[in-house]
Amino acid sequence: MSTGRSASSPVSLVIPPSPFLADERVFPFIGVLKVASVLEAAGVPVDILDCSGYANYQDLLLEYLDQHRDMDWFGITATTPQLPNAVELLHTIREQRPQARVTVGGPHATLTTAAWKMDQEKGLRGRGSIAYDQLTSLFDCVVAGDGEEAVFRALGVNQPQLIDADDLHSDLFLKRGSLEDFPYPARQLIDLASYHYTIDGHPATSLIGQLGCPFKCGFCGGRDAASFRFIRTRRPEHIAQEIRHLHSVYGYTGYMFYDDELNVTPRGLEDLCGALIALQDELGTEMRFRGFVKAELFTERQAAAMYKAGFRVLLSGVESGSDRILAAMEKRTTAEINSRCLRLARDAGMEFKALMSIGHPGESRRTVVESVEWVLREQPNEVDWTVITQYPGSPYFDHSVRVSGQRGTWVYETMAGELLYSREVDYTREAEFYKGVSGSYVSYVWTPDLSADTLVWERDEAERVTRAALGMPPIQSIAAEQFEHSMGQGLLPARVLRSTRETMAVSH
Repeated sequence: MSTGRSASSPVSLVIPPSPFLADERVFPFIGVLKVASVLEAAGVPVDILDCSGYANYQDLLLEYLDQHRDMDWFGITATTPQLPNAVELLHTIREQRPQARVTVGGPHATLTTAAWKMDQEKGLRGRGSIAYDQLTSLFDCVVAGDGEEAVFRALGVNQPQLIDADDLHSDLFLKRGSLEDFPYPARQLIDLASYHYTIDGHPATSLIGQLGCPFKCGFCGGRDAASFRFIRTRRPEHIAQEIRHLHSVYGYTGYMFYDDELNVTPRGLEDLCGALIALQDELGTEMRFRGFVKAELFTERQAAAMYKAGFRVLLSGVESGSDRILAAMEKRTTAEINSRCLRLARDAGMEFKALMSIGHPGESRRTVVESVEWVLREQPNEVDWTVITQYPGSPYFDHSVRVSGQRGTWVYETMAGELLYSREVDYTREAEFYKGVSGSYVSYVWTPDLSADTLVWERDEAERVTRAALGMPPIQSIAAEQFEHSMGQGLLPARVLRSTRETMAVSH
């Protein structure tokens, strides 16, 4: 595909750090690796600079810029909580390489664009417009949605400010049936061995079998973004082939599925399990899997198929033990439905991890207690607690309105009149994260009954009580590393930088 640049002109894809995580090198960011793979297949030289786990990541970038003076195009991927670090990287590039073009893509760009488009449809300047203007005032180009085709347009001479691949009618939106047309993520362009995780004792990595979740949970980013909602699948055999490749090249026998929900399509999960069983039988190798399911769609038949295929850990967004709160977030479940899901998993021989959240519309001390009581009563194997974050692209964010007379304050109201207040956030400066380490949480939301500080206290207390009851150890934070300068004595280490330039030079 023509880009308007020389085919030999290299591009640099940058992964910012995630200092809010307890350990930054558990699972890699797959989206940017998918973009790298299509560039490599098209003959475009690609560098990936992986800043994950480095405290002085700016020094790392400075070293890279000094060693690669020919680089004039950068693509930075970012989730919402990564954006402040992405912006710092941008400023360093601007200072050292003023002529360079810098594009931002990834979840934050996609979700913010979706929120902005909703404002446009309503004919108002809402919080989505504010967040979108932050991006467009900083970056040369914003790529929203699927990056596999959009990246080539971003490389063009007449690069537009917005490339919207998050539109069902766009030729850049990956249509159903097209996912198999693209190469596997370019995992060889990161130091995959430095990402460490195990499932039931098996060394593990992550993959994505399908895209999209059609449900309408109010807290979930992407409910108003087509690329996050529209289900696009791969054939189970194609997913099994990717696992075969990962096993052959890297030796992994454990795999974490980062699909939103494995059981959103009829028979899709059972067919996948069949393909996984066939693969293990063919290889003569036992594997272990972990993934997410939607509780109200989960069946005894699915549970049995998952265990037979090698699934040993099931995760589900239980979110709350209060039916009132579950209704407010439009979860389409009840406490009993979630309990049933846990029992089905456990009866089949699998462990169950409950993902819990506090700070929904109408949240009160009583509803938090109901959530804690649900965990203590049902005894999942693991539990995670978070304070709700309002990300662009989520109904909680997109459908909030300004509170009259209170500058920077917004309110979301459910059909039943439950309220959730929030303050305006400068995403370029504040890392609004949903998962972190106890003691580091900040709440940007509150309800009529619980202040922002109280929500944080309730989260920390819920985590302390339930983890102790379940015999879970406290979450330990892994200290970020310090990058040691080469002082001109050599290239950046492979843990940080990998490139297709050397292999492409050899092949030519």
